[in-house]
Amino acid sequence: MNLTLWIIASLLAAVFLFAGANKVFIPQEKLAKAPGGGWVLQFSAGFVKALGAVEILGAVGLILPALLGTSPILVPLAAVGLALIMVGAATVEFRRHEYKHMLLNLAYLTLTAFVAWGRFW
Repeated sequence: MNLTLWIIASLLAAVFLFAGANKVFIPQEKLAKAPGGGWVLQFSAGFVKALGAVEILGAVGLILPALLGTSPILVPLAAVGLALIMVGAATVEFRRHEYKHMLLNLAYLTLTAFVAWGRFW
């Protein structure tokens, strides 16, 4: 079970690190042109950058505390935070009728919830 949690947390960390870095470093207009990226036009550039920064922090929080053995409670808390972001993302995609992207967000939600559950107990 521990190995499974490490694998899933590592994959999620990579996904959220990549997604967060894109939101932080790529201009909003360019993000909007990407497939499924039209949602960024509904939010301010500052919000998109802040969301990217939170995703990067969440990615770090999934791995670093457990890896260093300091404050391991931060891992499930990071997973819960990322799960909440995925709830918001799925809601936005649902409202935009982008169901394929919504399903992907729900898959990430399921995986982050699994990591949170596995690390809390």
